[in-house]
Amino acid sequence: MEQRYDLSGSLLHWYDYNKRILPWRENKDPYRIWISEIMLQQTRVEAVKPYFDRFMEVLPTVYDLAKVDDDRLMKLWEGLGYYNRARNLKAAAQTIVEEYGGQLPADYDKLLSLKGIGMYTAGAIGSIAFELQVPAVDGNVLRVLTRLWGDDSDILKDKTKKAMGRRVMEFMPEDRPGDFNQALIELGATVCVPNGQPSVSYTHLTLPTT
Repeated sequence: MEQRYDLSGSLLHWYDYNKRILPWRENKDPYRIWISEIMLQQTRVEAVKPYFDRFMEVLPTVYDLAKVDDDRLMKLWEGLGYYNRARNLKAAAQTIVEEYGGQLPADYDKLLSLKGIGMYTAGAIGSIAFELQVPAVDGNVLRVLTRLWGDDSDILKDKTKKAMGRRVMEFMPEDRPGDFNQALIELGATVCVPNGQPSVSYTHLTLPTT
């Protein structure tokens, strides 16, 4: 008989076998995770890699980012586009230094209050870096879940994102919330793609539909 898993077990099993090796996954440093999540907004993973490595080399800590010269920051960001992302990073870094002693807060609402951090990014940082049980629902996750559950809701609306976030919480494991969120994101980015062929195998993946 074919072995089946609950949603979280199946996803985590697949993720453990198929997750991509990425520089921001080397550890759970909140600063590195934050920078990567901002860079990955509207930008492909492969395009981000060299920018991330260079950024970390020049600005390895939140203190370095908080005090960096604006021209230097823009030069590091040059080519990524959406330059407000970089400006917001510096502003948020200054807040982190001034209000949180140079440490990103391990609290969803406090993360959400930082400039440039929305619901998805706060959820990603909170769950991956701090193992908080909070959803991280981006476009990839919305595509996976609406297809999985046959939901034709408008994924561009905030109420759909919030509703999907609530449903995700029903399946999120207590011990690996960050990996669970990353598994959903990874599935949407590499298998449950908008068009074309998946870039990784379906091996070890069996998802329940109910």
